[in-house]
Amino acid sequence: MAVAEAQLYAKVSNKHRGRGTSALLEPLLAKGFPAHIAQKALVATGQKTTEDAAKWLHSHCNDPSLDDPIPQEYALYLCPTGRLHSRLQEFWRESKRQCGKNRAHEVFPHVTLCDFFTCEDQKVELLYDILKRVGDIFSQRFPPSISLTLHASPSYLGFFIDDSQANVLKELAVAFSSEASALADCHVKPSLKQFHLTLAHRFYPHHQKTLEQLAKCINPGEPCQWVAALYSRDMRFVHYQRLRALFQYKPQNIDELMIKAGDLIYVDPRQQSEVSEGWVIGTSHRTGCRGFLPENYTEKAHESDTWVKHREYVFETASRSFTKTEKEPNVKLNGEAHNLSMSGSVTNVLSLQNAALKRGVLVMHHGERVDQVFGKSWLQQCLTADGKYYRADLNFPSSLPRRKDSMKQFECDPPLSCCGIFQSRLTGEALLDQEVTVSYVYSSPALCCVQTAQHILQGLRLNQRVKIRVEPGLFEWTKWEASRAIPDFMTVAELVEASYNIDTGYRGNFPLSSLVPSESYEDYVSRSSAVIKQIITACPSKGKGVTLIVGHGSSLASLTRALTGLPSRDSRDLAQMVKKIPSLGMCFCEELKEENKWQMVNPPVKTLTHGANAAFNWRNAIMED
Repeated sequence: MAVAEAQLYAKVSNKHRGRGTSALLEPLLAKGFPAHIAQKALVATGQKTTEDAAKWLHSHCNDPSLDDPIPQEYALYLCPTGRLHSRLQEFWRESKRQCGKNRAHEVFPHVTLCDFFTCEDQKVELLYDILKRVGDIFSQRFPPSISLTLHASPSYLGFFIDDSQANVLKELAVAFSSEASALADCHVKPSLKQFHLTLAHRFYPHHQKTLEQLAKCINPGEPCQWVAALYSRDMRFVHYQRLRALFQYKPQNIDELMIKAGDLIYVDPRQQSEVSEGWVIGTSHRTGCRGFLPENYTEKAHESDTWVKHREYVFETASRSFTKTEKEPNVKLNGEAHNLSMSGSVTNVLSLQNAALKRGVLVMHHGERVDQVFGKSWLQQCLTADGKYYRADLNFPSSLPRRKDSMKQFECDPPLSCCGIFQSRLTGEALLDQEVTVSYVYSSPALCCVQTAQHILQGLRLNQRVKIRVEPGLFEWTKWEASRAIPDFMTVAELVEASYNIDTGYRGNFPLSSLVPSESYEDYVSRSSAVIKQIITACPSKGKGVTLIVGHGSSLASLTRALTGLPSRDSRDLAQMVKKIPSLGMCFCEELKEENKWQMVNPPVKTLTHGANAAFNWRNAIMED
């Protein structure tokens, strides 16, 4: 047993004092489930129904921790509902869209009354009774409305609660913790510091102004009904990351994890260093089973997505003018559901911000290269004895463009595979479907990037109208070149002769001669920052079109972070990040002209995901025993 798990076991009391068998527990015992496992299932499902618990037990039949006596952790939160909650959720969406994710996005809007504490499974019902009793006691004293005052600092943004009202909430928290400690044998600490409702936390300082502007559009006096809610989480996975499965995955090997679309997965970042590239090892929240799964089948989830809501106490207040049955019309804005009845100030701010979006920059990773499929010696597989190229597999291109120098130069400057060509054209067609107007195209001098740009333009039906500007400054960090030398790229004349739609009048900001082998990371960051600024300057700000930049995996971070004012990544972090960027992975930045800055937003099209297709030898597979 791991040391950490042994410490968790040490926290668990061996005493089994508790109340009589509950009405929900009896049917599970009648089905033959042991009492401690049946109680565990009830707690894991919030003690809602016997059917939910039985379904949980069925899903966890192969859970190796099913017999473990580790309890859940519980927290008591005061949560807003009604129109104020809708405005806060609107802020959550807009702040994430405009400034990226921060720590506050991990949990729903709340005020902490009692932070997480442990409680044995057989005593959880006592917490429900205590919440009801304490709620009844304070129902008459609960503030008719709660006064919220906006507070901002370089790393925190939120509403502070008026002291006189906060004192009542503190007394409520103390009463709950005292009874829970005495009756349920729990060690509960009430929150006694400044009561607050966090809007943003641990964000980049240069986002503070934007976040404050969005926060000032929230009317804290909106009708609201406050609810004291008891939540639980699995204490074993407190410091784990959460992933959500986008697709179903059926294991191909015994050590892989079965997942369904929507499954939540716990992933320990400390255990990923030994895992093969493109895979993660995690534990399923739905089944409790552990195994490997493909990382590109998942997306990041929020911490509270795996929490379970147990019971709540609704405080009836004078400010209540909203019920759950009321419906507010929603519309789609930038792919997100937005409320039409939001305050006029929010609508005005968003419309002004959208009106200020003059330009977009779409930075894209090139398509699949032949060497990524067939290895570094791919060219040797395609040459006849007399040195002529032939197609050894359908994923090899049907022909190679003509070069004046040796064909061996393709080894260091490989072309796209046929799948890479398809990926690029498909992405161009998706951009066309979304009515994205591409006005300028820049490409790294690498052949795979030029080809990607060419086929994207074909998918957009712009290959006759928009020419590709080959910019040597967009080449990747030269330290990563295996040959320790700058590749001999095809010249502009050779590219034109090969029917690539190249802007022959364009002169790069960085000549090829300026690229040096094994440049320092600082030089690469400086080069990337300079080239993106020069590209932005060269593309007229009056137009509203998108500038497409086709580069390498590192381009997605080095160009967009420089454009949006974010600090550069650590070189080791960059290497790990690049491994996770798929073919045609993209980042999109929009200009806020009135604020003289750029922000990262959702790309106009979805990511392209597909599985591997291994080589097949019918003779070996079918004929041999």
